[in-house]
Amino acid sequence: MSEFTSSKDANLRQLFSIPVLVAALGYFVDIYDLLLFGIVRLPSLRDMGLDESAASATGASILNWQMTGLLLGGMIWGVLGDKKGRLSVMFGSILTYSLANIACGLVKDPFTYKVLRFIAGIGLAGELGAGITLVAEVLPKKLRALGTSLVAGIGLLGAVVAYFTVEWFAWRTAYFIGGGMGISLLLLRVGVFESGVFEGVKEKENVKRGDFFSIFKRRERLFRYLKCVGMGMPTWFVIGILATFSNEFGKALGINEPVSPGLSIMWCYVGLSFGDLASGVISHQLQSRKKAVLYMMLFTLLFSLVYLFAGIRSLGLFYAITLFMGLGIGYWAMFVTIGAEQFGTNLRATAATTIPNMVRGTVVFMTTGFAYFKTFFQVPIAGAAVGAICFAIGLLSVLTISETHGRDLDFLEE
Repeated sequence: MSEFTSSKDANLRQLFSIPVLVAALGYFVDIYDLLLFGIVRLPSLRDMGLDESAASATGASILNWQMTGLLLGGMIWGVLGDKKGRLSVMFGSILTYSLANIACGLVKDPFTYKVLRFIAGIGLAGELGAGITLVAEVLPKKLRALGTSLVAGIGLLGAVVAYFTVEWFAWRTAYFIGGGMGISLLLLRVGVFESGVFEGVKEKENVKRGDFFSIFKRRERLFRYLKCVGMGMPTWFVIGILATFSNEFGKALGINEPVSPGLSIMWCYVGLSFGDLASGVISHQLQSRKKAVLYMMLFTLLFSLVYLFAGIRSLGLFYAITLFMGLGIGYWAMFVTIGAEQFGTNLRATAATTIPNMVRGTVVFMTTGFAYFKTFFQVPIAGAAVGAICFAIGLLSVLTISETHGRDLDFLEE
């Protein structure tokens, strides 16, 4: 019994070690700052003198700049993560988006706002991939799924804090709080150590590290990468279409009370946080990454169909279904973990950092498709058409990708 207790205590110490906690808190601040502009978009632009029409157009443009920054930042931080180390990227990204967000609290005109959100986007792109890669390499393989799920489960609660911070404080103060949390987090870097797996590869001068374009040089490697991206698409279908445009779906479904997209997104992220914690436990119990992702993806598909076609009339039930869809897409951390485990140490941070940002980038195609289908069909059918494509790609990807549970991560890409 004492030996079992000792082993259990050792596992808990590793799960709640400083690297895991710093990665989790870093992702918490990352998510807070990532969603903050969407929440304060209208009040901040109104304060700059824009009317409703101009605020809508300018807000969309600023959001596109932020998303472009995420795509560019994913490549920059991913390459740096394999060249310079996972830890340097984690803290470099935190510093970048923290300073950008503090500056956003001081901004006076839309153009400067746009530039600062672009810079913030670059910074926000590096946190999750570097954190997941570091945790995956630091923890023993038996705890890897639990550790990475803990990072995302804690981190995604940043969305809830962002929502209530804006409810309680002015938008400029909300930006200062986000930037202040990031700067404070940098103080926790004392005691955080670099991945031993990475340090071992770093000493080998003949190993090429962080070559993003090497992903495209081999057919098998490219398909491995695309499958990782494909697995994540249903997650952002739920967030980017069903939750973001929930006011349109609510109106089309005949819900009498107005649906708040901000509240829908918050409930979605509440479910997502709990789902991420659950996905690690499910993967651990089933001894399979693929089965955990597959079951949660099917759960998401079920509640997406309920959302679109069950004839919901109650606002409370509508938000509850959104919560359950968020719970289903809680395989987000697991899919990023699979991305990290699919690739060798010399390309791991590049893959794990760019994959989630590529998924976020597909939202542009989803929203474009949604707008196109709405010219022919009613809103629920248009949403279902986009969802059918996303779930088909997601299910095909998870069914055909190789299992990575228990895989030794000390290997290289040739």
